[in-house]
Amino acid sequence: MDEGVRVTDRWVVPGAELRERFSRSSGPGGQGVNTADSRVELSFDLAGSPSIPPALRARALDRLAGRLVDGVLTIAASEHRAQLANREAARERLAALLREAVAPPPPPRRPTRPSRAAKERRLAEKKRRAQRKRDRRVDGE
Repeated sequence: MDEGVRVTDRWVVPGAELRERFSRSSGPGGQGVNTADSRVELSFDLAGSPSIPPALRARALDRLAGRLVDGVLTIAASEHRAQLANREAARERLAALLREAVAPPPPPRRPTRPSRAAKERRLAEKKRRAQRKRDRRVDGE
């Protein structure tokens, strides 16, 4: 499983840049849980990777700053009982995280004002709601 991880149409992280560590998964699983190293930690050196374009690297480093340790992004997967399934899950999660991190920023919001009719509708609804609550009251309370 040395193939790379396809992040976008034009960007594939080569398998040589990924590091996998295996350990015992926690939780239930019967006798196999004590012997099978099914948990996967997938690490990718985002800061030192030659496969990512510099502009995308800067954006990804900025957006993933809270998840990086010395420029390395680590994903852990232990939801499946099989190591192979956890390896696939970790790779998919890495691709999704990187895809989201390098996505272009959304266009800036242009501030708008509510129209006169919208203001009038809001105030009319507010008056109706207040009247409804007044009608529910019992005198003396």
